[in-house]
Amino acid sequence: MPYKYSIILPVRNGGHYVKECLQSILAQTLQDYNVILLDNSSTDGTVEWIRSLNNERIVVHTSERSLTIEESWARIKNINKNEFITLIGHDDILHPHYLEEMDRLIQKHPQASLYQAHYSFINKDGQFTGYCMPMDEVQYGHEFLACQLARTMDSMGTGYMMRSSDYDKIGGMPENYPNLIFADYELWVRLCLINYKATTGRECFSYRVHQSVSTQTNGEKYQDAFGKYVQFMAALSKENEAVKNVIDRYAHGMLMYFCESLSHRLLKTPAASRKMRVDDFITQCKAYAALLIPGQPFEPGNKFRISIAAKLDSNPVSRSAFYFFKKITK
Repeated sequence: MPYKYSIILPVRNGGHYVKECLQSILAQTLQDYNVILLDNSSTDGTVEWIRSLNNERIVVHTSERSLTIEESWARIKNINKNEFITLIGHDDILHPHYLEEMDRLIQKHPQASLYQAHYSFINKDGQFTGYCMPMDEVQYGHEFLACQLARTMDSMGTGYMMRSSDYDKIGGMPENYPNLIFADYELWVRLCLINYKATTGRECFSYRVHQSVSTQTNGEKYQDAFGKYVQFMAALSKENEAVKNVIDRYAHGMLMYFCESLSHRLLKTPAASRKMRVDDFITQCKAYAALLIPGQPFEPGNKFRISIAAKLDSNPVSRSAFYFFKKITK
């Protein structure tokens, strides 16, 4: 029978987390949904366990070979989906009323192009660690981007609800971002710009703060993904005056923040595993500033944590001392 919603769950060796996640999905009070599991060559019995449930709501797609995360998530736009879809990380948990609340939100805001709920954070053991930052009920695309750039909003991959037709029309999750870092940022902005995002004030799911792909990715890949997101914003600002005004106002702080954080991520990445030095990235950030906010002064070298990262990375001795210090303090 046709359903209104599809809950899409990409997974590779989900272990006990995917069992907890799927059980939370199957416990939804609103029954108008199916589950689409996109397995990526799991070898831990994930698929076998799911099939043993013999639940007609669950549709399993397997892969003939091991896929990259980009290839795995790219399958979403090519599969049969219901009218609305939501994507969930295999270690996150939906509260029983999630779909019921999202259905109510869609009825209240039928013109919205993206939907979201408030949520809590849990640690790897499932213990509560905090709540997400509050979000407005109605948020247009340029407002959503402003909150991203100013870091006044938590934006994770789980919980967002969208129309399948909109998702497919804009090309789905952008595949050109290494490990899909920043890819969801672009996706949510594009969807918001179709009309607006509606958010319920009710807490509807738990996001697990875990050793994700992004936290394990080396600094060079992370920097590459950041550069692609900068290019996306630069192109968008030429098309949308409201977006351009947001970028003029908030991009300086965003660039300085990521220049600092990614300089240190690069520094923590062994030199043999990367082609880029911290100095190179700082120079690249200046180029990003010239692209996004031409005419605004941007001097990252004047910030202590950025300059010290460049100095520590400048020669093997200081770099080795830094690695040793991080090791013993950890």
